[in-house]
Amino acid sequence: MRRYRNLLHVVVFIIIVGLTFDMNKNPFTPVESPVIVQTAKTTDSLYEEIKQKAKEYDEPAQNAYIDKVWKKTPGRNGLTVNVEKSYTKMKRKDEGFQESLLVFDQITPEVGLKDLPASPIYRGHPEKKMVSFLINVSWGEEYIPNILSILKDNGVKASFFIEGKWAKNNAELVKMIAEQGHLIGNHAYNHPDMAKLSNQNIVDQIVQTNDIIKAITGSTPKWFAPPSGSYNNHVVEVSHHLKMETVLWTVDTIDWKNPSVSVMLNRVNERIHPGATILMHPTEATERGLQQLISSIKEKDYKLNTIEKLVETKR
Repeated sequence: MRRYRNLLHVVVFIIIVGLTFDMNKNPFTPVESPVIVQTAKTTDSLYEEIKQKAKEYDEPAQNAYIDKVWKKTPGRNGLTVNVEKSYTKMKRKDEGFQESLLVFDQITPEVGLKDLPASPIYRGHPEKKMVSFLINVSWGEEYIPNILSILKDNGVKASFFIEGKWAKNNAELVKMIAEQGHLIGNHAYNHPDMAKLSNQNIVDQIVQTNDIIKAITGSTPKWFAPPSGSYNNHVVEVSHHLKMETVLWTVDTIDWKNPSVSVMLNRVNERIHPGATILMHPTEATERGLQQLISSIKEKDYKLNTIEKLVETKR
C-alpha cells in the first residue's frame, strides 16, 4: 500500500513539472536583461547623435488665428523627432545617421478653429500644400454625373455646397455625391442674398436646408457657403451658433461665365497657393476643363481634398 502511495506521489510530481515547464525557454540559456539592452542603446554613438541633433528638426505647433484679411485661419501641427523610433529605423539600415530616416511625432496646437470666435474661413493653412474644390450647387444637375466620374477617376474628394430647394428636387444626385465620399455642405435654401435677411430668415435658410440634406444623407452639414459669397456678421454668428463654419473662397474659376478651358486653367494657375479654396459650379465649362485642371494642380505637387481635410492641423 505504501509503495502505491509513493508511486502516486511521483506521478503527481511529474504532471506538475510537465504543466509548468515552458518548452520555449531553456533554463540553461542566460536571459538578456532589459536594463543591459537599454544601457547598450543609450551609450551607442548613433543613439547619442540622433538625440543631440533632434532639436534641430523640431518645429513648434502653430495656433489657429484670425487674420485681418483672410479671417479664421487654421493652425498647423508641430513636429518633434521620436528618438527611439528613429534609432530603431537607422540601426536596422546600419548606415549611420540618415536624415531621411528620422521619425517624427506631430504635436497638436493649443488653439484650434473651434476655440476662435465666429469668423468666415477663406483658406487652409498658408503653408499646407493642399487645395480644395468648393462646388456650389443650385442648378446644373445635367453635368454632375460626369463631374463625379472625373473626380472618382482621379481619386479626388471635393466639397459640394448644396441648395436646399435643389436637394429636395434632386435627392438621387445628392445621395450619389454622398455615396462617393464627397463632403456635402449647406448653400442656403433658395439662393438668397444672405446679407439682406433678418436673423430669423437666416436661421430658416440654414436650418431648413440642413433638415433636407439630413433626411437624404443621414448627416447634418457642418459647413455653410453663403450664396454669391454674400454675408455679414449676423450670417456668420448664426452659422457659428448652429455649430457650423462659414466658408468662402480664394480662387474663382468664373466657370459660370462659360470660359474656355485655357482661360479657366490660366486663371487658376495664376492664383493657386497653399491652402487655396477653388470656387466651382456644375457647369459645362467645369465638365470640359475639370480633368486638365486636376492634372495641372497635381503637377504642381498639391494635394486635393475636402474643406474639412484642408483646415485640419495635420500635416
